[in-house]
Amino acid sequence: MSAECRSPGRWSNPDAVQRALAMLGDAARVDAPLGALTTSRVGGPAAVALVANGPSDLQRAGEAAAASGLEILVVGRGSNLLVADRGFEGIALFLGDAYDTIEADHASATVTAGASAALPVLARQCATAGIGGLEWAVGVPGSVGGAVRMNAGGHGSDMASCLIDADIVDLSPEPRGEAAARDVDALNLGYRSSGLENHHVVVRARFSGQKASPSKAMDQIAEVVRWRREHQPGGQNSGSVFMNPPAESAGARIDQTGLRGLRIGTAEVSRLHANFIVSDPGGTAADVVALMAEVRRRVADSSGIVLQPEIRMVGFETAPSPS
Repeated sequence: MSAECRSPGRWSNPDAVQRALAMLGDAARVDAPLGALTTSRVGGPAAVALVANGPSDLQRAGEAAAASGLEILVVGRGSNLLVADRGFEGIALFLGDAYDTIEADHASATVTAGASAALPVLARQCATAGIGGLEWAVGVPGSVGGAVRMNAGGHGSDMASCLIDADIVDLSPEPRGEAAARDVDALNLGYRSSGLENHHVVVRARFSGQKASPSKAMDQIAEVVRWRREHQPGGQNSGSVFMNPPAESAGARIDQTGLRGLRIGTAEVSRLHANFIVSDPGGTAADVVALMAEVRRRVADSSGIVLQPEIRMVGFETAPSPS
């Protein structure tokens, strides 16, 4: 079906959606699943979705966003993303198989990975190649690109500790389409943050480790996996909900407030780890947001600490309020 024949009528600005579809052609999808592709598995569709497998696709996405005025959302593996039930009225950009590559060099103890590569796969391939230092990444169910963007971390380490540089494509009107390398200092990585904006797309990252025994590296990976299974819930969740306050643990603070098991509708504060919210099958993002707001309110009332969301929220009119 041609882009011109696809109806974007459910959205508030159907003309903008139609312009984007017309520019992107048959490769784009309208009303494409989005929330269902996240690890929380709640939330609605994207107005437009495109899988990019090269620079020309990225350039077309940038041009379509500029012509339509729609926002671009770069989607990795959806492990840190909460989509509103009404969906996302923009262009959801997925990186395809062309960006799912991992090349490990034991001699230099470095690894180069495409942005859509999964962090657990990266950790295991590094270990197999005798490269240590990224074992912690097996416990982060996200993509390389998303991990760079938010400086993902765990088990005492993070992206900033091992990243050498990353190739970034700028989808803003000028310049557009060409990948430019940025070293780790230029990315301004902070606690679960970076200097990258919505129009920046990570397409490749290069990491530095150290030579290690493959068997010892795999043992460390097994320990991270064991710890995660014992201390973090499975099921439908978006990972850590709130960032840790300075010198504090968000999970411990929520637990001390007696909120494990607190439920609103289809969402519940995990009984295994209080900084996780687990959704029921068929649950709603609205329940997750309502529960986040209630947790923030109670923690603020009991301690004066206002927790800040770690998960990225898209399609919502407002963020959860502590009051």
